[in-house]
Amino acid sequence: MLRLGRREFAPHEPVIMAIVNRTPDSFYDQGATFRDEPALTRVEQAVAEGAAIIDIGGVKAGPGEEVTAEEEARRTVGFVAEVRRRFPDVVISVDTWRHEVGEAVCEVGADVLNDAWGGVDPRLAEVAARYGAGLVCTHAGGAAPRTRPHRVEYEDVMADILDRTLRLAERAVSLGVPRESVMIDPGHDFGKNTRHSLEATRRLDEMVATGWPVLVSLSNKDFVGETLDRPVKERVLGTLATTAVSAWLGARVYRVHEVAETRQVLDMVASIAGHRAPAVARRGLA
Repeated sequence: MLRLGRREFAPHEPVIMAIVNRTPDSFYDQGATFRDEPALTRVEQAVAEGAAIIDIGGVKAGPGEEVTAEEEARRTVGFVAEVRRRFPDVVISVDTWRHEVGEAVCEVGADVLNDAWGGVDPRLAEVAARYGAGLVCTHAGGAAPRTRPHRVEYEDVMADILDRTLRLAERAVSLGVPRESVMIDPGHDFGKNTRHSLEATRRLDEMVATGWPVLVSLSNKDFVGETLDRPVKERVLGTLATTAVSAWLGARVYRVHEVAETRQVLDMVASIAGHRAPAVARRGLA
């Protein structure tokens, strides 16, 4: 059982986490949801299309203008409070590596802290424990926040992913984070080149076999773009193909931009796997 906020998710229930960027320089939407009203409209649409989790981020992952903890909090805290007010049952996640921001967003209703930089601030897990919030433990290969990989090497990338994420997950539980609210993430593109991210996808069942719920953040990333030689706006098909493979191998949570399309992919895979009945079944029965 995966328990996040007020929601419980069954073992074979795929969960969509919709991305809402509170940044003016997002790689994907270039600030389309930086202002409050477009961002709230995005939340409403994502929930209507089947997202159970809204992931709010105040700093883009890649290099760029410095964003202090104070500025990150300014971009996210009030928005988290408003989403909590308007959507009381949605699971609210905040993408941050800073404990100061984690404290502030949990205080106003965040349910999950999505630590995409692999525990670089160890106090973030302490915040999650204190508030009973969920935590995403991500592999970033020891990379510093907002840096790109440069000639990074692993003797065995999946072995490194398992070593780092499992240690983070066990530490979180030892601090008091509810075990049923901890997820592990292979960290596609983070501290990895394209071949590393492809191998992490191919061997995702090794993460699933640990018993921890696996979250994948695949949406329109560079490893998809490089694999198919496509710019950001032409990576949806590659992302959905990777999503289908990840679902077949047992991933539980999917952090995405395209909610409706992802919902169809996950429903189709679940039906093929025998975990979901077809929405209608008329063929051959009339």
